[in-house]
Amino acid sequence: MTATIEQAIMTFHLALTHSARSVAPRAHVLAALLACGLLLAHATPAGAQASAAPAQAGAPTAPGAAFSAGTPGGPLPAGWKNLPVARGKASTHYSLVTDDHATVLEADASASASALMHKGNNLNLEATPQVSWRWKVEHPIDEADNSVAAKEDAPARLVFMFDGDTDKLSLGERTAMKLAKTLAGEELPYATLMYIWSNTAPVGTVVDNPHTSRVKMIVVSGGPDATGKWLTLSRNVEQDFEHAFKEKPDKVTAYGLLTDTDNTGGSARAWYGDIRFGAAK
Repeated sequence: MTATIEQAIMTFHLALTHSARSVAPRAHVLAALLACGLLLAHATPAGAQASAAPAQAGAPTAPGAAFSAGTPGGPLPAGWKNLPVARGKASTHYSLVTDDHATVLEADASASASALMHKGNNLNLEATPQVSWRWKVEHPIDEADNSVAAKEDAPARLVFMFDGDTDKLSLGERTAMKLAKTLAGEELPYATLMYIWSNTAPVGTVVDNPHTSRVKMIVVSGGPDATGKWLTLSRNVEQDFEHAFKEKPDKVTAYGLLTDTDNTGGSARAWYGDIRFGAAK
């Protein structure tokens, strides 16, 4: 499989915290990877949700997502794929519906985890680092806590995955990535930045993924006052990456949306409006 989004999505639930002095046996590590959803299904499982047909060859595709241009009940926008995080995991269902007098994306999760993703090859982060979007969450996931591995779910996320120089990482991080590639047969992203909805951490908090330092989550909305209504958000991805990772970002390899409840086993419903990129504000 070539270097596509399918490879990048595997980072979501990385459960590997090795160092040069402590490397678990292969069978133990493989079990941990499977349990935490690292291994991406290499082929779309039967019954998995299909995306729209690809755009015509040579036709330029603007970065972002114009869900409002779609038809309720119709196909997802071209170039977007609903990707499972691992074999055996139930998939979140993504569909176009009408809400607030517009066509939007609805995400329904029930003990499930899959992400609606797009390749990052149409995004120039240097020229258009500002991302703007809307989302609405029906209700919090009561047991969710993004700082705790067994509770690491969120009703709404906006996700960016990045390339980078792995030689700059610690020996332990490089060991984990090489081992994951050996077991899964795929490369992991250099870094992943998420904007999340949280009911446990204040807005503005940078939450470290409980399994790996290569995933950072920035809380942009949450709490009881933020449920049941549309929220309009805008962030400078370039600046946020530098703040979270203490370095400048490389190119974006993939971006997308994720509503997941696989760790808590709960349910969640969220709606996403159009995603747009523009110059820094």
